[in-house]
Amino acid sequence: SCVNINSDRFQSSPMGRRRPWVIGAQTCAFLASLGLLFVRDPPKKYIKTLVIAFFIHSIFASIQDASVDAQAITTIPLNERGRINGFMRGGFLVGISLGAAGLAWMLRNWSYLGAASVNSLFLLIFTVITFFIKENSDDQLLSRRCRKGYGKRRPYENRHNYSILRLFIELFKGLFAFQSIRLFIPILLVYACQSAFIRAYNIHLIKVLGWSDTSVSILSGIWGTLIPLGVALIGGWLADFIGARCLLVIVMLIHASYMLTVNLIESYWYQRSVATTVLIFWSMMDPILSTAAMPVLMALCRTHVEGSQFTTYMSLVNLCDLAGAFVSGHLQQHLRANTIGLGCAALIIIAFVVVTLSVWHDRRRITLVSVAPQES
Repeated sequence: SCVNINSDRFQSSPMGRRRPWVIGAQTCAFLASLGLLFVRDPPKKYIKTLVIAFFIHSIFASIQDASVDAQAITTIPLNERGRINGFMRGGFLVGISLGAAGLAWMLRNWSYLGAASVNSLFLLIFTVITFFIKENSDDQLLSRRCRKGYGKRRPYENRHNYSILRLFIELFKGLFAFQSIRLFIPILLVYACQSAFIRAYNIHLIKVLGWSDTSVSILSGIWGTLIPLGVALIGGWLADFIGARCLLVIVMLIHASYMLTVNLIESYWYQRSVATTVLIFWSMMDPILSTAAMPVLMALCRTHVEGSQFTTYMSLVNLCDLAGAFVSGHLQQHLRANTIGLGCAALIIIAFVVVTLSVWHDRRRITLVSVAPQES
């Protein structure tokens, strides 16, 4: 957020409000990836170089992420954000799967240098493609005032000429607003519970039921790509059709039902068909939650710090994934996997109740406001 706050402050380029930040961040991320080319086989001898390269790359990837998300918030209508998030989540899952599979094959059959070179090449290709994508048709490809026809175009103006300090104040106002807390905290809780349960379940399959880690990875990889992609696209359409908040309530109920049912039938986990079904259904949970939760979080963002606020939401979601894994690891030393799962189910039920009451309260308030003028 400290870095991304600047992308919310400076939005007056003739290239577009967010486009310069996207292109600049992607270009810098590509340049940072070139640092991987200085690593030679075997890579484990160059850990410090790898850490520095990935750290620098992550900074610019974060700026690119924030700029793209903010661009979606400012340009996409409310009734289309579900589908946009569905495509974004689907692309994210496919990109991770194809990238991991492709680079793993190259590392095994080629060399580290070959895999790193191909990785940088694809970053360059996608950066060039992004360069020719405009926010509006009359935006400039480059920020050059001498370009013919520039005078006919009305340049962007900074809608909120706030200082950095004022932007941080606005950011914290958005994050700690009551409407934000009562929806975002339950969403974080569900993400953390997801993470805690699946870690415990996978360890149970390997250590207790004798599955190989390869078997778990293959199942998670195949079904964890195809099914979530379809679920993300369908979930995005549903979020626009019935409303993201309504879908969020339904999704949390599904999560609670899944977590309760799966952990109450722990005695059947030894059957491979049952254990596989649990994994397959779990692979649907994250994409459907994301397609319901992301449009809700987008709607909570304040108009002048939307990039920073949404990035903070996403950072906390990722942090909860790590926190869930961390807590799960410690709990597994004392509790069985299904006990951890039942505890997660109880927490998700609490989150479901809080979100349901929040959505009901907001709908009731809107109804009262719309009826009041008619009575007067």
